[in-house]
Amino acid sequence: MLRFIQIGTGGMGSAWCNFILPYLVKELKVARPVAAVDINPDVHHNAINGLGLPPEKVYPEARKAFEENEADFAIIVVPPAFHEQMVDLALEFNCHILSEKPVADTMEACCRIYHKVKRAGKKMSVTMSHRFDQDKQTLEALIKSGAYGDLNYIVGRFTHECRRYPSWGAFRYKIADPLLIEGSVHHFDILRALTGSNAKTVFAMTWNPPWSEFAGDSTGLVMMEMENGVRAMYEGAKANATTLNGWGHEYFRAECDKATLVLENREVKVMSHLGFPYPESMKVALKKQRKWTNEWLAELFVRWVEGGEEPPNSLEDNIQCCALLFAAIESSRTGQPVDVQAFLRDHLEKASRELDGMSVAN
Repeated sequence: MLRFIQIGTGGMGSAWCNFILPYLVKELKVARPVAAVDINPDVHHNAINGLGLPPEKVYPEARKAFEENEADFAIIVVPPAFHEQMVDLALEFNCHILSEKPVADTMEACCRIYHKVKRAGKKMSVTMSHRFDQDKQTLEALIKSGAYGDLNYIVGRFTHECRRYPSWGAFRYKIADPLLIEGSVHHFDILRALTGSNAKTVFAMTWNPPWSEFAGDSTGLVMMEMENGVRAMYEGAKANATTLNGWGHEYFRAECDKATLVLENREVKVMSHLGFPYPESMKVALKKQRKWTNEWLAELFVRWVEGGEEPPNSLEDNIQCCALLFAAIESSRTGQPVDVQAFLRDHLEKASRELDGMSVAN
């Protein structure tokens, strides 16, 4: 049975302790906690009650937890700015890594982490949970079935009334790109999955309307061309007057040769005016399986560490999502489209040289 250390037990870490990890620990019995970490002792109870750890195995400092407990993997659920520090520590103690999104808070840090994990020969997955929800997986399967012909383009919409602090979580009102980093990163990942391709180019316009209480850009329109020629258009807004398609209830419309496929508010429909055998309008039953989102991803990660198949949310895949996210931010700053693959190559090469230089210096 694999052993793990949970880093971060407050906020989203609470959900991991109380709802996500009990699936691995108690139902599947494929992993067991040996320690947990949080700098705030007031949230240690989540690991004690949710994971069944004794109080002395819940630490305020991560290094001590690793020094005193042997583990096979670490779960990182801390703010993105601290991800690289925790990855370094996990690799120092020979651990695989399961991390909350994004990989890190900058493209530079994402690329350093990518090289560090690869050079250490370890496995890392990133829990981009939204793409792996029941409704999105249903739409993806319909598109990829080929039953409705080739995919032409996709439109996505995520619009919310969260203009007043702190209705979307206090920290999001203080960062530079709250829409893209905290919301759109998931939707970009979904668009990559639905189109079946990585991004070729991205052009983004982001801004913050005067009535918003966000410090950074809360609204954006993004155009993408994928490497397979499919186009995608995305609308995101967190300071609108009403919520049309909020978290978990987004709108995605896939325009295929023979039909229009629509996901909205967790319902999937197929529509066509081309006649038999294509329906005028038909609701599609959602796919079924035992678990979705983070519980499913945690299981896939453990199976991978045990020697199974690499999951679709591995670091190798997710670095493309990071590239699309930070290239979109770059585009919004410069007002110019960005070549996503060149952006990724440049940052990976720079990070490799940086790490090589550090190695020589040491």
